[in-house]
Amino acid sequence: MTISPFRRWWFSLALLTLPTLGLAQSVAPPAPAPAADQSAAQWYLKDPQLDNVPGIGATRAYAELLKNLVPTPVIVAVIDSGIDTAHVDLKPVLWVNRGEIPRNGIDDDKNGYIDDVHGWNFLGGKDGRNINAETLEMTRIVAAGRKRFKGTTAKTVKVADKADFALYQKAEKVYKTRLAEETERAGQVESMAGPITEMVAKMKQALGTDKLDTIALRNARPEDPNLKRAVAGMLEMMRQTGSADADALLKELNAGLQQERSLLDNSLNLNFDPRTDIVKDNPNDLTDRNYGNNDLHGPDPLHGTHVAGIIAAVRDNKIGVQGIAADPVSIMVVRAVPDGDERDKDIANAIRYAVDNGAQIINMSFGKEFSPQRAAVEAAYKYAATKNVLLVHAAGNENHNLDVADNYPASFYMNNTTVPNLLTVGASGPKDNAALTANFSNYSKKGVDVFAPGVGIFSTLPGSIYGNESGTSMASPVTAGVAAVLKSYFPKLTATDLKRIIMQSARVHHTKVMVPGGEKTVDFSTLSVTGGVVDLYEAVKLAQKASL
Repeated sequence: MTISPFRRWWFSLALLTLPTLGLAQSVAPPAPAPAADQSAAQWYLKDPQLDNVPGIGATRAYAELLKNLVPTPVIVAVIDSGIDTAHVDLKPVLWVNRGEIPRNGIDDDKNGYIDDVHGWNFLGGKDGRNINAETLEMTRIVAAGRKRFKGTTAKTVKVADKADFALYQKAEKVYKTRLAEETERAGQVESMAGPITEMVAKMKQALGTDKLDTIALRNARPEDPNLKRAVAGMLEMMRQTGSADADALLKELNAGLQQERSLLDNSLNLNFDPRTDIVKDNPNDLTDRNYGNNDLHGPDPLHGTHVAGIIAAVRDNKIGVQGIAADPVSIMVVRAVPDGDERDKDIANAIRYAVDNGAQIINMSFGKEFSPQRAAVEAAYKYAATKNVLLVHAAGNENHNLDVADNYPASFYMNNTTVPNLLTVGASGPKDNAALTANFSNYSKKGVDVFAPGVGIFSTLPGSIYGNESGTSMASPVTAGVAAVLKSYFPKLTATDLKRIIMQSARVHHTKVMVPGGEKTVDFSTLSVTGGVVDLYEAVKLAQKASL
């Protein structure tokens, strides 16, 4: 889980735009959200026909199709960075392991994990410490390869080592390029942080306001041409990023700056190895499953908390947001995704843990460019299939065509056959126009099954507050939430049924959109297998027919 490409794109926009503003920032912490219903901010719950918004029709589905039906319990596992289990909108929907007695230090249910009351953490040590930052997978491959293949060439490498050597050479090439890029980018962002902070402060002073939101900026009538350009530039950045005000932009920049530093200090650092000190396992021993601890919060649960809220935040408490799936859908927490690249061993074990403990749907909002132990993850996929579990995976945020670029966990098995119980999801935006495809989203006519809302998604954040995040990481739980609703109200549906119904009911768009990361315009329907955006309302209608 590296620096968000959405954030990276934001930097590019800032670096190109701000030097022309003639003015030229510190970040305020998020204010606690009022204890009131904020669900109106959830555009993605709206209906394409009734509201003219490319949402999933959740509000309409509950009002028209589900109101007289009785839901059944469904467990959705969230494999992620951790979750704020005390969040007011999440605590009531956490899965509870009834076979475990909390905090007694005993593995009561004999499943191999002590006190796993709400889930498990594969990034922790027995002493209670946890991994936060990690290296990228290519960094690990390069670090090991430089030792193992020192002085070796393609001509001298042993036949048995050829595959590993080729992987090392590929990773080495990508690593050197990435290191140079991030070093340059970090310098650019560092140099801009101060001027942008100063620019925002001067704009506030010049306009006589403490809050630079769209209303204040649009009402401004500055005579100074520099200030006029600054106002126009700020409005454009707020429009492009979906930020509510200048402080939100500063918050985004600050978070991104921290991630850029982490990339160089940790993710791309060949000598960084927190695993050996904290987890103390052998990451290459794929038979080892009983490691970690029960700390589900972890050092930074922001990502997982946001994901969990999208799926199943309490719908009827009149505060915060509404999860897509209603009670009795519950969230199982499985921590396996650090700030860096997740390890194949952890993901395989996380999937197996979720399956063994009753999850029927697993959300996987993570991904990476290399997967040296891919076979272990695919074995876990197949295990989940034998237990009728649907896997929902984020397509990734590199604006790549997955027909030609690698992204793991992959949408296909190594023999190129389709994974029957896996949905891969790209991200779409709030308007049915050229920006319907999120500019950061990966896409593929073969490897991305469907798109779902993933821009400006309002959900839960740590500390019982709420906020917007963007990414295919958000589109995946939107889809997992849809699957959970279908499974809850139509429990006889299998994992393959859920995949088929979600794909068949997706609303196909023939809107002319920009290819993510490019300037070419294409038909939206050509960017995924279905050519559509998930639609809960239509999916429920299909499920009703299938249940007759």
